[in-house]
Amino acid sequence: MGTSDNYKNKGNNMSEFTWSYSSLKQYQNCPRQYHEIRVLKNYTVKENQAMIYGKEVHTALEEYVRDGKPLVKNYQRFKPVVDSLINIEGEKLCEYEMALTHNKEPCDFHDENRWVRGIADLVIVDGTQAYVVDYKTGSNKYPDPKQLKLMSIMLFTHMPEVVKIKAGLLFVMKNSFLTEEYHRNDMDKLWKSFERPLTRLETSYDYDQWTPNPTPLCGWCSIDSCEFHKPRFFPS
Repeated sequence: MGTSDNYKNKGNNMSEFTWSYSSLKQYQNCPRQYHEIRVLKNYTVKENQAMIYGKEVHTALEEYVRDGKPLVKNYQRFKPVVDSLINIEGEKLCEYEMALTHNKEPCDFHDENRWVRGIADLVIVDGTQAYVVDYKTGSNKYPDPKQLKLMSIMLFTHMPEVVKIKAGLLFVMKNSFLTEEYHRNDMDKLWKSFERPLTRLETSYDYDQWTPNPTPLCGWCSIDSCEFHKPRFFPS
């Protein structure tokens, strides 16, 4: 799932800022980093080669599925697994934008009252059943299916006719799928899995507390004002 939040904070109330799966995950990894980048906007995330490649692949697959634009030679190896998605019956919706208000009502992606939002790389709707797919160009060694829960929650909310969702992370480099299946009756349980991290995030806003979470990954962090910042140096 791609997400595109602008993180325009209007105040210190949970209902007054927008979150996404990626922003919540960043907060869980390090509240200090989240605060510096997404709230204070003191730093920007510099795109590395992996991120640039990921964007290029996402664009190529979107144009192939939506417009039938042939894949370039370097991406031809992705064709068989993507064709298997194209062959599924149903309406194909690429880069499908969804958002919910704090009352968990569907709203426009850019609505000023949006609370949570996300973009599904591919949604396929076939009557009461739908498929949600997120393309991944990274490793499938440590897959994170929780992203699929949030996408399914939002799709159930935006499409009341959908009863069952088959959701999957497609690791295109490995030609492998991680799949989950959800039913509309699972909605409360799915929301519950986000309660604890959202409560912590809300508390950080309420009390303006953004405690660093030092890990070995601090060496790659761009927040050089942090006391745990230890840039890694590589021999030339």
